[in-house]
Amino acid sequence: MDRKQKSIIVGMILGDTFLQKTGEKNARIRLEHSEKQKDYLVWKASFFPEFFQGKPSFLERFNSYYQKTYRYVRWQSTASPEIGKMRKLFYEQGRKKIPDNLPLIFDNPLTLAIWYMDDGYLYHRDKMIYIYLPQYTPREQKILLETLKLNFGLKPILKTKKKKNQVLTFSVEETKKFLLLVKPFIISSMKYKLLDPVSTEA
Repeated sequence: MDRKQKSIIVGMILGDTFLQKTGEKNARIRLEHSEKQKDYLVWKASFFPEFFQGKPSFLERFNSYYQKTYRYVRWQSTASPEIGKMRKLFYEQGRKKIPDNLPLIFDNPLTLAIWYMDDGYLYHRDKMIYIYLPQYTPREQKILLETLKLNFGLKPILKTKKKKNQVLTFSVEETKKFLLLVKPFIISSMKYKLLDPVSTEA
């Protein structure tokens, strides 16, 4: 796995991607997105041709709460000790965590862009970005916030919403800075997560 691939997989792990343990040292990448985001899933997999073979699968899931069936796309990679190392770094007893060395491996705007495309939301009315997080510990939250400040000059505010969901909130000014960093990497089907060019360059 080269440097660019590592930057990409860090963004994927911070986002929606699940690394599934398949043995003592091996793991595989599981990508899942809604059917509408198939292009995005295929784009991510394209950076790892040595791990993704064949084609993604189209599946259905019934949500009993909303009484609705959702179609989604899944693509699982082959297992690898390299992926196993990344899993060991970002998982602890099955829980996703923030590693101590995050500032050293999360310094590429491409990583930031993939994380945002996975878990970020732009509220156009407020011109503000939110990134939803798993349940990280206070120590892990601190490492994440320090990494964003140190490597990208970003200063979001961590908030706990209803149901105890953790979210990073970016002010209007911080959103402008964020979008200027990630804009070159946002793929066509995800352009709705960008403000208009005048707003991002103001």
